[in-house]
This record gives sequence, C-alpha cells and structure tokens, in this order.
Amino acid sequence: MKYIPLVARVFLSVIFLRSGINKIFNFAGTQGFMASAGIPEGLTGLLLVGSIVLELLGALSVILGYKARWGAIALIVFLVPTTLIFHTNFAEDMQINQFLKNLGLIGGLLMVVYFGSGPLSIEQRKDMT
Repeated sequence: MKYIPLVARVFLSVIFLRSGINKIFNFAGTQGFMASAGIPEGLTGLLLVGSIVLELLGALSVILGYKARWGAIALIVFLVPTTLIFHTNFAEDMQINQFLKNLGLIGGLLMVVYFGSGPLSIEQRKDMT
C-alpha cells in the first residue's frame, strides 16, 4: 500500500514532463499555436518559458515528493489558464475531452495539495532523519 501514492504521483505527473520537454523541442511551433489561440505574439515567448518551467519543476517536485504540495500548486496554476484558453470550444468533442481531462488532473493535484506526497518521498525521508 505504501507504493500507491508514489505510483499515483508518477502517473499524475508524467504528462507534464512530456509536455514540457515537447515544448522545449518545438518552441517555435508552440509559440505559433499560442498566437493562433489569440495570445499576443509579444507575450508568447515569455508565457511559453513560464509554462515550461511550471510543468517541468512542478512535475519533478510531485514525482520526487519534494515540496510536492508546491509542485502541485504550480501545475494547477499552469492548468487553469491553459484549460480556459485552449479547451473551451465545447462544439468539438475532443475539446470537451481535453477540458474534462484537465479537470481530472486538477482534482488529482488537489489531492496531493491536501494529503501531501505520501510515505515514499524525499519529504518523508527528510522527516525521518
């Protein structure tokens, strides 16, 4: 049972790791996508760097269980505007699914905020020493 929170943290966070890495390797394409969604071109670079930082650091924090509550909050801060900007075209089934997926991710992250990282985490190891 002690492994369940660790597995849950990994499953919950791997999507953010992948997304952040993909944004790094497709920076210009992601900027173009952001601009096509109505984000001013002058802001896309800054917002993109911010989203990469939030995704990668938040995901690593949650996975490792180091400051996991703060990492989960960072991911929620990333998800809320992303969901509201990019996934509210409810005329498309795919966008409804993306919206609901993000709500599910926010729910899982709120569980981390409330309950913490669990027994197999850097935070727990620090508390034991």
